[in-house]
Amino acid sequence: MPVPSGVYHSSSGPSCFDKMKTGFGIGFCVGLASGALFGGFSALRYGLRGRELINNVGKVMLQGGGTFGTFMAIGTGIRC
Repeated sequence: MPVPSGVYHSSSGPSCFDKMKTGFGIGFCVGLASGALFGGFSALRYGLRGRELINNVGKVMLQGGGTFGTFMAIGTGIRC
């Protein structure tokens, strides 16, 4: 019985760049979650409320997501 051709036409799987994009996406999500936890607790400890709290937590979340996503993409690229 012949094997049906998959999404990737050469049946070799996703390319290295596709794997790096996936690694970045996963790392970004993990960084967002950890940034929400750590940034939220530290902002509450400093006594921030309202708009200052939201701005500070949002900034920490994006920084954590970008940093962790970049490192995950680099690590995935090394493994390719």
